[in-house]
Amino acid sequence: MLRVFAGIVGLVMAMTVHATDPSTTAPAARTIVLVRHGNYVDDDAIPDMPGPHLSPLGVAQAYLAGARLAGLPEHFDALLVSPMQRARDTAAAIDRSFPGRTFTVVDDLAECTPPTRRVEVTAHEKPADMAACAARLDRVFARYFVPASGHAETEMLVCHGNVIRYLVTRALGVDTKAWLEMSVGNASITTIRVEADGRYKVIAVGDVGHIPPNLRSGATGDPPRDLAIPQLSTTTPTR
Repeated sequence: MLRVFAGIVGLVMAMTVHATDPSTTAPAARTIVLVRHGNYVDDDAIPDMPGPHLSPLGVAQAYLAGARLAGLPEHFDALLVSPMQRARDTAAAIDRSFPGRTFTVVDDLAECTPPTRRVEVTAHEKPADMAACAARLDRVFARYFVPASGHAETEMLVCHGNVIRYLVTRALGVDTKAWLEMSVGNASITTIRVEADGRYKVIAVGDVGHIPPNLRSGATGDPPRDLAIPQLSTTTPTR
């Protein structure tokens, strides 16, 4: 009986020590990896939510992004995705490089248009909708862009160009209306580190090094591309 009692006391003491151990609750760095969805083709017959599927080019880009992400030394503690179809398709292709893992759908990661100083671009947008978008993305930033607890963590967010650019301005601490002055391509990778003390470090924005130049799309200067089989140019041999 005494041995049982002593064992219980020892277990309680061990649990108390663990609970009060600063190493289990101390702030730690968190790395956020933001992946823009692959290429897609607008279709007026499909409602904005969930929106169209990826194009064949977008599928190829997503697989390339997945291979790149799987090759990183970091372990992803969480895989999150927007509810929109093009982001879900991108996550599905990336997931092939992460066997046994699943993505969590986060509604707040859906694409929207926040306020910008480029008013000529957003002339068709309703001010109330843009304000609601900014509020939603601020909520994303407040929830995910915080130090980890106990040990360093890395999270992947598969989402959209406007979302990513707005979050970058928040990390930089600049006017969020400047988000449209950046351009991020399809299936590009943006990396932001939140230090243990809450400081932000923007490590990369719109990295497309994993995508061959002739398969890049979606960024300023990228020409229209697809994976359709081109017409073969031939000549008739002369004798």
